[in-house]
Amino acid sequence: MPHASLDRALGLIREVADFPEPGVLFRDLSPLLADADAFRAVVDALGETLAPDVDTVLALEARGFLFGAALAATRGLGVVPVRKPGKLPAVADRVTFDLEYGTATFELPADTLRPGARVAVVDDVLATGGTLAAAVGLAERAGATVTGALVVVEITALDGRARVPLPVHAVHAV
Repeated sequence: MPHASLDRALGLIREVADFPEPGVLFRDLSPLLADADAFRAVVDALGETLAPDVDTVLALEARGFLFGAALAATRGLGVVPVRKPGKLPAVADRVTFDLEYGTATFELPADTLRPGARVAVVDDVLATGGTLAAAVGLAERAGATVTGALVVVEITALDGRARVPLPVHAVHAV
């Protein structure tokens, strides 16, 4: 059973209908992020599921950066940001993937993810699984071992977990 402060934190997640396009119910974590106690409760909950041998957090643009960097800082780990195209001066690899409402591309920064690294992928929401699966592929092609994926919210009806070829830990499932 989640701690009362975690329950309060998860209660701050706002649902926004028809964003970014009609038919999509967007989970806005901005109110949670703006509340220091709520943010800390969620980062702590993510940390509880982190494999003990992880040395690097792969944080996904954009909200995954916030949770991933906070998790890495509190656990003494490195953090590698996976970016959208055109944001990095040096790119090691890129992948284009399907989203629930289109396609996207991720890029891995050069000289950041070493072969043999033990990686946890962190993002805010697991929907159809394309984002996590793409990030796992980038990490594995770089020679890293991905131990699991950590998300704040999992939208279970979209069955995104089925597309991710490793353990997925969600703080909250809807």
